Amino acid sequence: MLIDLNIRKFLAPEIIFGDGAVELLGRYALNFGASRVFIVTDSGVAQAGLLTKAQDILRASGIESVIFDQVSPNPRDHQVMEAAALYRQAGCDIIIALGGGSPMDCAKGVSIVSANDRHILDFKGVDNVEVPGPPLICLPTTSGSSADVSQFAIITNTAEQVKVAIISKTVVPDLALLDPSLTLTMDRHLTLCTGMDALVHAIEAYVSSASSQLTDIHALEAIRLIHRYLPETLDHLDDINLREQMMLASLEAGLAFSNASLGAVHALAHSLGGLLDLPHGECNTLLLDAVMHCNYSEAAERYDRIGAIFGVDVETIAPQDRCPALLAALAAFKRRLGFDDGLGRRGVRQEDIPTLAAKALADPCMVTNPRRLQQIDIEAILTEAF
Repeated sequence: MLIDLNIRKFLAPEIIFGDGAVELLGRYALNFGASRVFIVTDSGVAQAGLLTKAQDILRASGIESVIFDQVSPNPRDHQVMEAAALYRQAGCDIIIALGGGSPMDCAKGVSIVSANDRHILDFKGVDNVEVPGPPLICLPTTSGSSADVSQFAIITNTAEQVKVAIISKTVVPDLALLDPSLTLTMDRHLTLCTGMDALVHAIEAYVSSASSQLTDIHALEAIRLIHRYLPETLDHLDDINLREQMMLASLEAGLAFSNASLGAVHALAHSLGGLLDLPHGECNTLLLDAVMHCNYSEAAERYDRIGAIFGVDVETIAPQDRCPALLAALAAFKRRLGFDDGLGRRGVRQEDIPTLAAKALADPCMVTNPRRLQQIDIEAILTEAF
């Protein structure tokens, strides 16, 4: 029997998009049969008033809520386990994630831990979740992680100081309520980091060895939207129309990478973020240029299409000049955003490089990187980004 290696699958949750989508939370919770929901969030979201807003909407539909708001950036394995214990103890029936990527990833962890009665780190890797969890509704308050639509959950292994990827269709949310008004509380730095996270999602999905026509259309549109709207959004943080465009970009990028996977930037970012507890989007931004430089020869045509979006006139310059032109355009874009490069400035030491490289090499995101990398290649990337 011949197998068509071009066959692809495409996973996505039910998606409600637009200003005011949060107002439908109570209705959809009732559709899932909810009477007491478990809300996973963080203190910043609560302080911004978004938790109260969600609770009020649920209360108007006769739904009680139990809160876990102890999620840190780069959610820890022990936080997932503490939240899962509270979920079971409180007798909740569905889970609502309210926040950025950290609360959403933690909520995904709560879902699968509660259904399988195992430690969260037992699920690391690809397709290691046997039993799907209870219904999960995501309300993102940032535009970048795309955890609201993806089959990824990223959890910090605190003992080994590394972020592990859990990849399974069981962590695809049942519903994503994408309301750009929830992102208006983001400050400039968070807007920058999450926007660049979305850009890296799109770029890595587009050059992934698992990319396809199903994902390319989303990846390219995300790159176009972010290149056009992120600088303007950073200058007008309270503009709901710009926030909507960035939320759309995050959605497009999420649909792309959830189904095409990622590459060396994310593998390295998981290693770096686990060591220094840096914001994920910042890690990605620090590493993007060096990874693109390393990968370029294996996906030149695709990188050239990205370069064209960034203003590189690829048709008129010699092939050997296209990679330097792409990297120059990306560097100029980051300068325009006010981003300063340099791993050394963030606390990375030269002696950290071998360990960071070894952990990245074991990350599942490395599988779909367009170029097969060895330890020496990854160390060279880190040295270039230093």
